[in-house]
Amino acid sequence: MSARVVVADDQSAVREGIVMLLGLLGVDVVGAARDGEEAVALVAEHAPDVVLMDLRMPRCDGVEATRRVRTEYPGTQVVVLTTFDDDESLFAALRAGARGFLTKDAGGEEIVQAISAVLSGEAGLSPAVQRRLLERVAGEPAVPPPAFSRGQSPGPSQGLGQGQGLGQNQSQGTGLPDGLTPREAEVLVLIAEGLSNTEISRRLHVSQATVKTHINNLFAKTGVRDRAQAVRYAYVQGLARAPGTDIT
Repeated sequence: MSARVVVADDQSAVREGIVMLLGLLGVDVVGAARDGEEAVALVAEHAPDVVLMDLRMPRCDGVEATRRVRTEYPGTQVVVLTTFDDDESLFAALRAGARGFLTKDAGGEEIVQAISAVLSGEAGLSPAVQRRLLERVAGEPAVPPPAFSRGQSPGPSQGLGQGQGLGQNQSQGTGLPDGLTPREAEVLVLIAEGLSNTEISRRLHVSQATVKTHINNLFAKTGVRDRAQAVRYAYVQGLARAPGTDIT
């Protein structure tokens, strides 16, 4: 895999294990940091493609290090390593600009997939992390419906017709938030389901270029920076629901 990576974790056994594993998989590890300060310094020195960032580290924690990396070195993406014992830090890392999230027990193939995903502009979310994010978001207050089953298109037959006032950010023309078109909302829901651009294009029977256009448009309208934030937006706005809570 052609990617230059920095690993940041204060636990030497974890840090060295990840470095060794990535080396065996052909990933070029250009540095290993014991805390957030070292991580930022290594990014400045080596300009890596990705940092695998632990959240809890001394001197400068992973959230602050992520914020500094994404602000000062936007060419470097951040994939967070988490043990799930601090949801607040997980969401803070998302707001700081992290593009991927992995559990520390992730296997080598899963780590490589997350690195590849963030380098291609997608969110590198392990299934376990995605479930945790969705469970957390699903528990937050949401804008009242429109609510529709995952995989279905929003449309007039599902209560999204013209003139419904459904929140301060929602368009009077479609009933959707922030001026989203029904197709953009459909793409957003599929992103929330974890589908890739290729899978979305197959589901909707359109080209990948068309999918990218819809994604660029909905990102601009909603103000989200990446797919992870788009997932959160979809759930907070009530456009998608966590597994097991579909309305039929």
